[in-house]
Amino acid sequence: MAKKTKKNQAGGTPATVALAQAGTSYTLHAYAHDPAHPSYGEEAAEALGVTPDRVFKTLVAEVDGSLTVAVVPVAGTLDLKALAAAAGGKRAVMADPAAAERTTGYVRGGISPLGQRRPLPTVIDDSAAAHATICVSAGRRGLEVELAPEDLATLTKAVLAPIGRG
Repeated sequence: MAKKTKKNQAGGTPATVALAQAGTSYTLHAYAHDPAHPSYGEEAAEALGVTPDRVFKTLVAEVDGSLTVAVVPVAGTLDLKALAAAAGGKRAVMADPAAAERTTGYVRGGISPLGQRRPLPTVIDDSAAAHATICVSAGRRGLEVELAPEDLATLTKAVLAPIGRG
């Protein structure tokens, strides 16, 4: 894996800047985003030539009224009850997209769990631990970052829990 260490690389995003500042090893993967593709995550998996269980989408939900980030494989869906339990809450619903964009500083389809405007509590599906590396959005459509799941968990102060459904 390539290690990026420049704080402000050309075309950098807050996610890549956060990775560089932390000194974390990662690889960037850029691809031409097709606005007509029905799924951002599946598009990324196809473009990168990796299985969808290694590409994770970043979703923002409200757990008992507080925004929380869920990172789950693009091949599945988010189990809102499991997310609520993992976050120590009772009820979870998907967040309003505008609130998610405003709080994270990213646009839908490009929300990264890293480098958010306001860091949110984060839960990563425990299936991530089965892989040496996973891919998540690097902060814009058509840009993915590949890194070790334990590095992602450390940087986001996340917990791992079974929050995805196959």
